Amino acid sequence: MEAYSGFAQLYDMYMDQVPYEQWSRRICGLLRAEGICDGLVLDLGCGTGSLTMLLKEAGYDMIGVDGSPEMLMKAREKYQGTDILYLCQDMEELELYGTVGAAVSVCDCLNYLLEDRQLKHVFSLVHNYLDPDGLFIFDMNTPHKYETMGDAVIGENRPDGSFLWENTYDPDSRINEYAVTFYTLETENLYRRFEEFHYQKAYPAKAVTAWLKEAGFEVLGVYDGYTDECLKEDSQRMVVAARAKKGI
Repeated sequence: MEAYSGFAQLYDMYMDQVPYEQWSRRICGLLRAEGICDGLVLDLGCGTGSLTMLLKEAGYDMIGVDGSPEMLMKAREKYQGTDILYLCQDMEELELYGTVGAAVSVCDCLNYLLEDRQLKHVFSLVHNYLDPDGLFIFDMNTPHKYETMGDAVIGENRPDGSFLWENTYDPDSRINEYAVTFYTLETENLYRRFEEFHYQKAYPAKAVTAWLKEAGFEVLGVYDGYTDECLKEDSQRMVVAARAKKGI
């Protein structure tokens, strides 16, 4: 099954511990520190729109882009009546109507790009659609996180459903694969079972920052998750803030 097709219906239930409010505050702080207090902001890989809506409530005009029509359908259902523009596009084929003041991407969306050239291409696309001095803020799982997870099986049982996560990591290719089996309650005594397979790649921070500079960005900071502390050797998630320089 294609990633985030069946899972779209369960995504918010199993992601309810993601601290979107904290992430939004940190992102807004980075934006406002660079003078971006309103205007258009792109949420690349917006999923069901949780962060998109928080940034909308913070005063930004939001565009949500995601490659999964099922995820976008959930976003529209959750936030009916808002003027958020949702576009169903693969991030490698990003096409906007004009430029935006900032772009964000959270929940390790960029780790789903499995080849170096794909990540470089997305960096170039985002740069093209940013205003001069616009910001690109994104997170990625670190190589340390994948190495620490290694080969493992993770499970969670809830009243309305359960899942099993079978994780494998190949340090040579730096590809992390996880097969997720879901059991979701349909009637009192009946569960439906389905599977999804996800693939992500670990990218060293040094390579990420080098490719950003090649794409025309000035890297402002690489942080230990959504904090103001610098990236550490044992960081699980890196957050990068970069400014788009034009004419170079």
